[in-house]
Amino acid sequence: MKQWVSDIKIDGHDIWPAGKCLIVGEVAQAHDGSLGLAHAAIDAIAAAGADAVKFQTHIADAESTLEEPWRVKFSLQDSTRYEYWKRMEFTEEQWCGLKKHAEERGLLFLSSPFSLEAVELLKRIGVKAWKIASGEVNNIQMFECLAETRLPIMLSTGMSPLSEIDDAVERIKSKGLPLIVMQCTSMYPTPPEKVGLNLIPFFQARYGCAVGLSDHSGTIYPSLAAVTLDVVAFEVHVTLSREMYGPDVSSSVTTSELRQLVEGVHFIKKMTINPLDKDAIAREMMPLKRSFNKSITLRTELPAGTVLREEHLTGKKPGTGIPVARMSEVIGRRLKRAVSANELLHEEYLEPI
Repeated sequence: MKQWVSDIKIDGHDIWPAGKCLIVGEVAQAHDGSLGLAHAAIDAIAAAGADAVKFQTHIADAESTLEEPWRVKFSLQDSTRYEYWKRMEFTEEQWCGLKKHAEERGLLFLSSPFSLEAVELLKRIGVKAWKIASGEVNNIQMFECLAETRLPIMLSTGMSPLSEIDDAVERIKSKGLPLIVMQCTSMYPTPPEKVGLNLIPFFQARYGCAVGLSDHSGTIYPSLAAVTLDVVAFEVHVTLSREMYGPDVSSSVTTSELRQLVEGVHFIKKMTINPLDKDAIAREMMPLKRSFNKSITLRTELPAGTVLREEHLTGKKPGTGIPVARMSEVIGRRLKRAVSANELLHEEYLEPI
């Protein structure tokens, strides 16, 4: 296990206990401004077996203007992007309720802030770690506020060139903060050729820190592949149904797919942290091996005193007699007693050499 892996803790827990990686279900705006849907997402993500649920904390007056363009013009009820963010807001009391619900379901509660006011709100409700969204990587003012909390930081790289990522990593390291660099491509959905799995070992070597994956492909495949590359965390957008409304549905997995992903991650981690000793497993499999292997058997009944020739012999299951691998040793030996057809040949049936 790499030393930097064991250094990362969130809420007092190692990200990588016994080969486990942090699985984050990202709700983002899938709730479409409905508090009920937000709580339903928490229940669904917990039931799927994820470790954490992540939201986005938007405060329209603090982060947007009427001039902000749409990424995708999807809303039939919001004339501007600003109005959409306004509709996505929850009150501080509602955020506290979401966090309490998540923790009651055994989930780590995370939310990306998109303004200084959002940072302060999330500080008050007691988040345990920060996720810096792709569009906030160069927000020095926000970073300084986050750094004061001394909490771990998950740094998205979705829209940044290496120079920006270098600067952000240096800022975080200079403060001595636990860091996970998240490989991310901000395309919705992300095609397979743009996922960038090659950047996971690249970031591990370049920054000497823990690395994760923030995936927008809308499938479980990149995350499963990333687990084999020593990621310590990954997040996927989650939708309650492919028929749900919103701009992120195409880049989300369903809750049933999330469950399959969780099962796959646990399976892969058990494989990778348990290297197989081939000789040891062969000893363990010996009873089964005897059932499947073949022993030397007579094709026809032969009387005592017969000198065995190749045409007398064949191999049949089980492998509890003389192994077929010793066929050449048996040819030319004499039977001590009569042996029936299809009877397994044993050493005591043969005269000594």
